[in-house]
Amino acid sequence: MKCKTDWCGRERTGRSQYCNACKRMAREKWREKVAADKEARELRYWEFERLMRNAEGAGFKAGRDAIPEAMTVTQHTNQLDDTSPVAQQWIVPEGPCGFAWVNVSPGNSSFARWLVKNGHAHKAHRGGVDIWIGAHGQSYERKRAHAGAMADEITRAEIKGVTVYASGRLD
Repeated sequence: MKCKTDWCGRERTGRSQYCNACKRMAREKWREKVAADKEARELRYWEFERLMRNAEGAGFKAGRDAIPEAMTVTQHTNQLDDTSPVAQQWIVPEGPCGFAWVNVSPGNSSFARWLVKNGHAHKAHRGGVDIWIGAHGQSYERKRAHAGAMADEITRAEIKGVTVYASGRLD
């Protein structure tokens, strides 16, 4: 039987559809492709690392610069009646407590998989992956500003096929 390669007229070897020379050439082409793919992946991961450092920096700055509206907590003598006399009052300068995160979807994108692999994110219940904002104590407004700045920075990178948004909730 002849080699499967159109331009080659040599005999096949063993169970292969190719001759030894064509088999070696194909294997060498495959190795070159694997090496090129690895190099492209390493470059992409380096870009992701740089992007995350920039996004985290922008997030921390936005969280620090946010000015939360102070919250007053009031305890009435009768806790079931808001018209009863005030027993105690506290000022919470950091505003209400809450959580914030950045969602990256789809969760099977190269960027999302890289985030999870490197400990920046975890699988989200609503799809995609979430980057949890743990800085700024319990201040919802600071965390929300941090998440918004990170989402804006990642969105500006225009990663193909990736959707990014900031979200949060009050505690």
